[in-house]
Amino acid sequence: MKIRLIGLGKMGYNMALNLRDHQHEVIGYDISEVARKNLSNQGIETADTLFELFKRNQDERLIIWIFVPNQIVDLLIEQMMPYLNKKDIIIDAGNSNFNISIKRYHLMKGKGIDFIDLGTSGGIQGARHGACLMAGGDKDVITYVEQLFKDVCVPNGYAYVGKPGSGHFVKMVHNGIEYGMMQAIGEGFDLLEASPFELDYEKISRMWSHGSLIESALMKYVNEAFKHDPKLDQIEGRVDDTGEGMWMIEEALKYKVSLPVITQSLYARYKSKDEDLFGEKVVAAIRKEFGGHAVYKKP
Repeated sequence: MKIRLIGLGKMGYNMALNLRDHQHEVIGYDISEVARKNLSNQGIETADTLFELFKRNQDERLIIWIFVPNQIVDLLIEQMMPYLNKKDIIIDAGNSNFNISIKRYHLMKGKGIDFIDLGTSGGIQGARHGACLMAGGDKDVITYVEQLFKDVCVPNGYAYVGKPGSGHFVKMVHNGIEYGMMQAIGEGFDLLEASPFELDYEKISRMWSHGSLIESALMKYVNEAFKHDPKLDQIEGRVDDTGEGMWMIEEALKYKVSLPVITQSLYARYKSKDEDLFGEKVVAAIRKEFGGHAVYKKP
């Protein structure tokens, strides 16, 4: 398939390479000239403008895959509209709020354009070597591009989860669970750090990543972090949140579902901006390893 991919940051860049590996034709676009050049250096075609990106053969149905922040999706759609035809497909693979994705679906449907909300997990390495994708939208539209999703995922890492909005809803819940799991890992290492024992955290996290009941991708990422910085002395314990945890808690309140662990993990992120605890350093380090998220270096 031929994919127009917009947003060539860490995720978009690596997904472009993944798509190319699976013999899909990719044309990339980003407002950043540096980002376009980085992808072009990998032998993938890029466009300098949306006009150039959306050049098409007669009767060609465009597939536009976007990796941009939720805050600029609407602006991007507005900029794309002059170039779109009926039956073109927009795939929003970012961390968008599912309520807004439903509104975007109906807006596009009213113009005859198809819209898929695609939850994307696996971090940078997943985008490059095998992601986990959860798709929401009209079934016939999903079927049209489904092989594309299967190609770039790990085995059994793709699912059509339901009607419009469900892809981003499922990803929101996934991210809330991720919050709680990372918080538990961070708190565990906090207690290890407070103990009277001289412990090797790289060795412990490596051991826990092989056969233990808490073995996970997140534990492997914290092991990578300790390889680089055995005591995490180079970073602050400040952990940002990107909104999904708050959205999930808002939905839980609406449906009267109790989420004590996930709620507390979000509060811990807020608190991390005030105190420099070792557990928060661990969570910050994990996020940097799997997603390239910012860490705050010590002065």
